[in-house]
Amino acid sequence: DLEKEQLKTLKKVVKHFENGLPLKNVAQITKILNLCAEKMNEQEAFTEPLCELIKLFGLPFHKKKSSDEQNYAVDVSQSIAQLGYLMRVPSSQVKIQICKSIVSFYNMELPGKLLSGYQPTSAKYKIQMAEEGLAEALVLSLALVEHQLLEKLWVLKALQHLSTSAKNCREMVKAQAASRLCLYLNDADPSGQLVFRSSDILWNLLENTSKEDVVNQLRSLECVQALKEVFLDLLTRGFRHCDHQLRNDLLVIATLLAENPAVPMIESGFAELLIVLATFTEVKLANPLVKGFKFTYSYEDFEMKKLLFNLIGILSKDPSAAQLLSENHVMPALLYYVKRNQKLGFPGWSAAQYEELQLHAIAVLASVAPVLVDKYLSCQANALLLVFLEWCIGQDPFFGRGHSFRGTGGRGNKLAQMRYSLRVLRSVVAIYDDAVSINLCDQGAINQLLDILKYAADKSKEKEDTILLEIQADILFILSVLCENDVHRKELFSSEGTGVLIPFFKMDPKKLYSGLGHSCLLLSALDCLWSCVIGCYIAEDSFIEKQGIFLLLDLLALKEKNLCNIILGILVEFSDNPKTTLHMSIWRGKKDQTAANLLIQLWREEELDLGVRRHEDGRIVDTKRPIVTSFQKQQKVIPLPASCPSFAIMEISESIRAKVYSLFCRLGFENLPGLSTKDFVTLAIIQRYIDFKIGEVWSEICAEVKEEFRPVSSDERTLKIISKVSENTGRTVVALQNEVLQRQLRHKIQEEKKTYKEIQATFTQRELINKSWENFLTRTSNYEALK
Repeated sequence: DLEKEQLKTLKKVVKHFENGLPLKNVAQITKILNLCAEKMNEQEAFTEPLCELIKLFGLPFHKKKSSDEQNYAVDVSQSIAQLGYLMRVPSSQVKIQICKSIVSFYNMELPGKLLSGYQPTSAKYKIQMAEEGLAEALVLSLALVEHQLLEKLWVLKALQHLSTSAKNCREMVKAQAASRLCLYLNDADPSGQLVFRSSDILWNLLENTSKEDVVNQLRSLECVQALKEVFLDLLTRGFRHCDHQLRNDLLVIATLLAENPAVPMIESGFAELLIVLATFTEVKLANPLVKGFKFTYSYEDFEMKKLLFNLIGILSKDPSAAQLLSENHVMPALLYYVKRNQKLGFPGWSAAQYEELQLHAIAVLASVAPVLVDKYLSCQANALLLVFLEWCIGQDPFFGRGHSFRGTGGRGNKLAQMRYSLRVLRSVVAIYDDAVSINLCDQGAINQLLDILKYAADKSKEKEDTILLEIQADILFILSVLCENDVHRKELFSSEGTGVLIPFFKMDPKKLYSGLGHSCLLLSALDCLWSCVIGCYIAEDSFIEKQGIFLLLDLLALKEKNLCNIILGILVEFSDNPKTTLHMSIWRGKKDQTAANLLIQLWREEELDLGVRRHEDGRIVDTKRPIVTSFQKQQKVIPLPASCPSFAIMEISESIRAKVYSLFCRLGFENLPGLSTKDFVTLAIIQRYIDFKIGEVWSEICAEVKEEFRPVSSDERTLKIISKVSENTGRTVVALQNEVLQRQLRHKIQEEKKTYKEIQATFTQRELINKSWENFLTRTSNYEALK
């Protein structure tokens, strides 16, 4: 009769704690639970008491002191984790009761009667104690209830609550929860709870843990196919509002998977299904993949449409998806939206919804067009975009609503449409495909883009914002690509373009720090000047006549590090035109600064940044390596192939010194106005820059030769002679610098002597005046003197 006594005692225990467990007894009850679980293998009669004891864990725990929560924390957390291990008990009733008790942690209700001398623990105490091992054990228990729908749903419900905690989510990911849940998605479930709860858990895992870890668990072909099948089922058979929401949730998960190129979206057929679905309403071609699907134009369908457009943009980054995008008419589907907006919207969508879809489609087109260039050209996309841009600057009374993210700044105007259309053109010309450029130019794109640029510049005068600045920068970039290396197009540009460019170089320097994008705009204008004007004498003369060289030198005088290199490069290119040198000689900056003085100042500042050693008065310190930088000195000797440029050669392109030297070669090194003695000292170095650079390269060659092998006597003598010549050049320059300084010192001494003589003459004159005055006073006061 021992079992009967035990069962009777168990009932008494349950009865005693029917209002809740004191914290001090939780560990003891857990031991009893484990004993009952062992007994169940022999006696089914223990099932009921075991369930009743598990039910006690669903009641509030009680504490006598406030410190009990902390004191018994380890025991309680271990006891709650033990509930997860009890899922191995081969009883559906026990498993369901464990899950019910766990769910009750999150919906705690106080019992009608409290234990005498005790008070309930805090509401979140049990939830915190459940964050040690329980979630992982429940995930592993899914394998035990694989073919038992009711138990599986209860486990998922418990996991759904547990997954609201980031710590539990990390444990679940450690137990491969994402892949396990995904593989069960297609199991039979008339209630639909399986998909709903599983997707909710997946969402929580993505939000509370590393997305990469979750995606890696879902990247298997089986998981992707399971997602595809459940999505397709919801798509074609789901008619309820909640089905549509769930479908969209799965679509977001699919989008996250598509961002990882290793996920077999194409191999599983999921990518093709989503692409077909995205183009379904625009292409209107029957496709068996979406048979039975009807667009209801509800809010959920609107959200799905945006998600599908977004997914096309993501797939366009994967080269292996290009064929799918081409075969499933993505290009014509996106170009469907490149047309003027109607006031009343389009069939099925409101005007605001259509505008949002339109902007989204055009934004995605900017990603797809460079991938599908042939389709882009065959669909006459350039023509459609140019006509659409013409409408954007036209007098049509349409006003954008600006509700969406992409509609920012587009309320009451068509700037949002213009912005994204230009982004498409920018992305497609950026691949430097001749067919695209020819197609654009044949349709008069250069003149039209200049008209749009003038329109945006005029609007910017009324109110400057980032969108207008971005529009102008994009147009300048497109023009740069179209006109580069084509003299005929540069001539087309020059008729109006040079006049349009001039105002950009008159920009208030303070705006460069506004953060709106003026700095980017100015760089785009300089790039456009380089590509669209330089190399065409008509355009160059037009720019110079409009005082363009003066404006470039004004910008150079600002000494902005990110502008100096490009402006100097442009001036070097312009210097082939004889008018440039004349304008540079005439230019005067603040305090009557000359171009030569400005260039020398830039040279000194550049050498200071590069760590080139100089005396205080600007003289050379190291005659062997007069222009070497501190970075070059730190580099070890690395033998390089002839095709690979050395540090000395790379430094030419990276610093501005070569450009300054080139400009002085045009301006000349003599008879330069506005230079001080220190300027002449620096000018002596600039004049021999090319000699110093040759010596620097020979120095590298000598070092490399000695690193690899010992040269023969004749070669060694030659190398020494070359090194000596370079060093002698340095000494010659130092001698010239000393002479300049001595001349300045002599001139200073002469000036001092001259000044001293002037002072001396002044004192002598003053003494004569004083003596004359004294004589006069004597004559007026002394009659004898007067006689």
